[in-house]
Amino acid sequence: MRKSLWVVVGGVVAVLGLLFTLQGTGVIGGSAMSGNTFWAVAGPIIIVIGLVVAAAGVRGRGR
Repeated sequence: MRKSLWVVVGGVVAVLGLLFTLQGTGVIGGSAMSGNTFWAVAGPIIIVIGLVVAAAGVRGRGR
């Protein structure tokens, strides 16, 4: 149960990072984040963090 929770949390964080990236690059408009360079740079970093968390959940110790 705990491993799957980390995978889900990591996946959600990665999807949010993708959303931030698309808003930062101006692909998705309609918010204060749209066209903002900060989010275009922070988004991929957030994606990597999410993938690391998900990978840690997959590779976590089995009990």
